[in-house]
Order: sequence, then structure tokens, then C-alpha cells
Amino acid sequence: MKTNYKSLITDVEDFPIKGVNFKDISPLLASPFFKNAVHEMGNLVLKPDFWLGIESRGFIFASALAIEFGGGVLLCRKAGKLPGKIVTDSYSTEYSNDQLSLQIGTGSLVIVDDVLATGGTLATVNKLSTSAGYDVKDHLVLIDLEYVPRSNHYLNTEIKTVKSLISYE
Repeated sequence: MKTNYKSLITDVEDFPIKGVNFKDISPLLASPFFKNAVHEMGNLVLKPDFWLGIESRGFIFASALAIEFGGGVLLCRKAGKLPGKIVTDSYSTEYSNDQLSLQIGTGSLVIVDDVLATGGTLATVNKLSTSAGYDVKDHLVLIDLEYVPRSNHYLNTEIKTVKSLISYE
């Protein structure tokens, strides 16, 4: 029997700004079904050398996937938070302008985040990963908000597919 993960996700209207409907995954993370969700997510992709978590909730899933399936964890963080040789890029979301950084390295990776909305963040991280020297094998999110129009930044990338455990149409 398939788990109804949507029953463990709460809608919070007008958060973090008016007009945005936030998907609160805290109840899922606090439930015993979190382990099942991680296992089902990992089975959607081929196993990489690294699971790249996007700040900040992507860290949770990337870490859990590494424990469940093997491989290391890489962190894509806000600018100024990573030491060493890094690449940095700017991007915009529905409600902010930000910069993300990634340490330079090699190996295959799957980019992991909690939610795909406009795709601007995912597109930026995809570009950063390639610039940093990694081979992007796939893109994996817990939730795909298919009803949200994708940004031009996302549409102009080479991202062909994003695998998701949960989708809202």
C-alpha cells in the first residue's frame, strides 16, 4: 500500500510573503514515514558519488539519501558560508534575490531539494555544479509544484527531467 505523503504536508497560506502557499514538510519529517519517503526518493534515481543538498532543507534529504544509499554529501550554500575554492552564482526566487556557492570538485552527483516551484534555484545549482567540475546525473525533489509556472532561467537550462516523490498539479 502506497503511503499518502500529502496527508503529512501542511499548506501555510501567505508564507513567507502574501500570495505564496508554503508547503510545510515538518509533519512528514517528524513522522516514522520520513524513512520510507527517503527510500522511495532514492529509488527514483541511479546512485551517484554525491548527493548535493540545496540550502537548507535539501541538506536533510541529501544526508538521509547518503545514509540510505551510500555516497557522500555536498552542500550548496548561501554565499559566504563555504571555505576553500568555490563557484558562486546569483538567482531570483518569487520573493528574494540570493547567491549560492559550491565547492569545486569532481564526481557524479544528484541535486536534491525539498520543493521545485519556479525552478530558478535548481537551474542555478545545476549550472554551479557543472562549473564546479561535477557530472550532474539527475535532479531529485520531494515535492514538485507543477502548477507553478517555471522561470525563464529554468526553462533555458539543459535540465530535462526532475524526479519527485510528490506532485501537486
